[in-house]
Amino acid sequence: MTNEKSRRPLVYLITDRRNLGPTADDPGSARLIGFLERAIPCGIDLVQLREPDLPARELFLLTKKIVEMAGPHCCKVLVNDRADIAASCGAGVHLTTRSLRPAVVRRTFGSGLLMGVSTHSHQEVREAQDGGADFVVFGPVYPTRTKEQYGPPAGIGPLQDVTSRFTVPVLGLGGINETNFHQVLNAGAAGIAGISIFIDSPDLASLIATIKAYDAINTR
Repeated sequence: MTNEKSRRPLVYLITDRRNLGPTADDPGSARLIGFLERAIPCGIDLVQLREPDLPARELFLLTKKIVEMAGPHCCKVLVNDRADIAASCGAGVHLTTRSLRPAVVRRTFGSGLLMGVSTHSHQEVREAQDGGADFVVFGPVYPTRTKEQYGPPAGIGPLQDVTSRFTVPVLGLGGINETNFHQVLNAGAAGIAGISIFIDSPDLASLIATIKAYDAINTR
């Protein structure tokens, strides 16, 4: 990944198969696979497999399946937390605040492993950049139920601060929707990350095209 301001915004889809229907009635994560089969060709750049309840073997098999699916579309796949599974499947890893530190993962798995890091503060962005992260996800930018554990939303100001201070690409996350995504991009974010903005969209292809076209208009 690069931090070129003129490139199209990255679209970073985070999965949560529980939003697609009861997991007990979905052997083999069939609903998630079906959703990604439709979503990835729409222009998704990165998919983060965030399925913490899956046993290691099932997560491994799911990751291999999605990596194979995403390859022809130049879409990168990242596994939440499990750098070992990521490396064995040709995927990347996404680290949370509960994961091993970025520098440890980079030393252990080398420079070839794509590594994203969740951040919520100036200090965490610095640690991620110094630890060799390829990009960070910063948020929550706006109020969102899934990020209430991290306290009040950061807001646009802190997002703009980290995008201006650090060279690592920063993607905005949290409460982003079709009416406010442009504020995130105007703050210098390299892209948009989210769950519901993509899973709940009635026209995902149009949404992604709109996000990417917005940056193109504003960087001419």
